[in-house]
Amino acid sequence: MGQQIEKLARFVAETQWEDIPQSVQAHAKLVLLDTLGVILAGAERPEMRQLRDRLVATAGAGATVFARGWAKHDPRTAALLNGIAGRSIELCEGLRFVSGQAAMQTLPGAVAVGEHLGSSGRELLAAFVLGYEVAGRLAGGFTPRPLAHQNGQVSLLAAAAAGARLYSLDAAGVSGAMRIATTLLLTPSYTNAVAGATTLNVAGGMSGFAAALAPELALAGFTAQPDAIEEALGNLVGSSFNTDGLLDELGSNWQITRNYFRLYACCNPIHPALDCLQEALAELHPQPDEVARIDVSTYRFASVMRNPDPPNYFASKYSLPHSAAAMVVRGSAGYAALDDSALSDPAITALRHRVQVTEDPAMSAVAPRLRPARVTLTLTDGRQSTHACESHRGDFQQPFAASEIRKKFHELAAVVLTEEGVREVEEAVDRAEDWRSVAELADLLRRHGRS
Repeated sequence: MGQQIEKLARFVAETQWEDIPQSVQAHAKLVLLDTLGVILAGAERPEMRQLRDRLVATAGAGATVFARGWAKHDPRTAALLNGIAGRSIELCEGLRFVSGQAAMQTLPGAVAVGEHLGSSGRELLAAFVLGYEVAGRLAGGFTPRPLAHQNGQVSLLAAAAAGARLYSLDAAGVSGAMRIATTLLLTPSYTNAVAGATTLNVAGGMSGFAAALAPELALAGFTAQPDAIEEALGNLVGSSFNTDGLLDELGSNWQITRNYFRLYACCNPIHPALDCLQEALAELHPQPDEVARIDVSTYRFASVMRNPDPPNYFASKYSLPHSAAAMVVRGSAGYAALDDSALSDPAITALRHRVQVTEDPAMSAVAPRLRPARVTLTLTDGRQSTHACESHRGDFQQPFAASEIRKKFHELAAVVLTEEGVREVEEAVDRAEDWRSVAELADLLRRHGRS
């Protein structure tokens, strides 16, 4: 193992919750709350209900599946199911300057392992923040292969580190668990997204599975080669991996504070265009049938998400024409607006074909440091409104107010919790460092779950 990665593993093993600045602690709890809400709502997807039913026959015990019924499974299966659920509705947060959805890849495994081991809230939070740190830092030096989606790649190693931390492994144990986890790395394709292939979400759940499995493999005596991480990221799932800046400002510049949140229930690159469209709609106040066309210019990665006829719910999350049309017709692109019924809504269907998306090479040149978009809304009476932005709202440079994230949690958690339960869970997460055991969260969810 390279010296820089070894030092990062030592940081994971030895850093305590009290060593983390209070501002970072507060932000971490907001990320936890947001991620929990996404998992709860995602668990209602039909494929998630069927998968739980299939796996319940072999259920063990030790960790809770965050879904109706609140069944107990072994921690590996619980982490897998909760991770897949959280990926299912395209509302999880992510890393801002590099690709990855670190919280959804790290938290399900950490919660499952923490509940299984009886870890305290402080131990869970520390493992979560430190796992996120690994994700952000490894991703900064990682060049994925062009078609590879990062679910189940860098963040899977981060989840393994978080799991190892909860098992109280020392620096050598954390590095060993991460190196063992390289054998579990996946190669999901971005093509899955536009094709509507929900198998992509399984890759997210596998990170949680690795968080529970990799430390057990290390404790059982399994070993991995010293340069396993460098080889895997540099030559196997990735095309290069550079560790030069891996430790820059370690302990002072926390990766979890450099994230973005989502309020739009669609792929993040679409968000800048939706911000611009929202401003144009606020200016002109059109009815859907008054919209003649919507012209979008944006950077390359966002511009390819232009299929006007997404084949299913999941594919619709990667269609800028669909998301834009839903915003016009329903006034929002949030969880409730971009539901299954939006696909068959005749007003949305008609409007999708009046949305034209093109790449602006100048915008592509500044991505991902900036994620620009420009939208021109043209009405049938000839009126126009053009708005542009350099990046979307929701990242640490243009943050949402905490109240907006909490409102999102209330909407999502209310899908499976009572109104009283939503409030109590929110309050519990705000004092998560005081939990004597992670089981307190599971017990609270179980007590207030809707039938």
